[in-house]
Amino acid sequence: MVGATSFKAICGSSPATAATFASVAVPEMDRYGYAKKLSTGIVASVGTLGILIPPSVTLIIFGIITEQSIARLFMAGIVPGLLTAFFFIVVIYGWCKINPSIGPKGERSSWSARLKSLPEVLLVVAIFLVLVVGLMNGFFTPTEAGSIGTMAVLILSVAKKDIDVKGYIKSLLESLRTACMVLTLIAGSTILGHFLAVTKIPIFAADWVAGLPINRYVIMIIVSLIYQLGGSFIDDLAFMILATPILYPVALKLGFDPLWFAMLVGLTVMIGVVIPPVASNVFVVKNITKVPMGVIYSGVYPFLISIIVVTILLFIFPGMATFLPNLFMK
Repeated sequence: MVGATSFKAICGSSPATAATFASVAVPEMDRYGYAKKLSTGIVASVGTLGILIPPSVTLIIFGIITEQSIARLFMAGIVPGLLTAFFFIVVIYGWCKINPSIGPKGERSSWSARLKSLPEVLLVVAIFLVLVVGLMNGFFTPTEAGSIGTMAVLILSVAKKDIDVKGYIKSLLESLRTACMVLTLIAGSTILGHFLAVTKIPIFAADWVAGLPINRYVIMIIVSLIYQLGGSFIDDLAFMILATPILYPVALKLGFDPLWFAMLVGLTVMIGVVIPPVASNVFVVKNITKVPMGVIYSGVYPFLISIIVVTILLFIFPGMATFLPNLFMK
């Protein structure tokens, strides 16, 4: 779960995170006897956490669009993001406690075995830190960071003789297949986004929402539904770029804090990428693992409930988004 969250925070795309960990993590969970609905449900859901937890590309783009402090957005995302991660852990633990067969316990590793594995872990951590520091200091873009990280891991694998020519060719073909699938999804989302922009449907929707003679919190719930609906049809990042310039002024006009609105957008987009009719994350996981959609959805729903609970808590306690920025960045 930690790995998928970190990967999503850097790469910026939930479908890409789902595709990567469906290829890497699900086979490992299969090896340990995890139920398909648990393994695929985790992979389809957990990558969405990176939308809130820094260093989030999604929050960076939101800050650029709305001219908000990216540092304050990062601070605002920590509490909702970690709270969502906590609920995810509770779901996994509770689910396995109620039904142990769904996630059987693995063999306990001895301390000597754990210590022997540290050097390998530290090498990966070192690569990750180099990428994060370089990304945050502007030495390279997120896309370039992905390329540098891939090359560093490839060199490390070759040096340790963990991969041969045949393995390299196989991994290259698998990467191309995954990348082409994700690019096709994003291309389709972009076309639909241009259609929405030309028809001015989001503008009309924003004007209609802002003019409703109802409580402002009800209006924000409607705005959330718009983001959820759009996120289920279009890549989460693409729809946020399309809709935020239109709906952000509505939130300001109604008197909501920009940081609070940013967290609301993040949480609702997280919901959008795992719910029907399209659910891009579920679609990606299904195509890679060949697990039926119904099985994946049965694993997604408990995590979806966690995100909804955090969204409700954000409405009840808006200080979740503003406490840390106001405390450390007055």
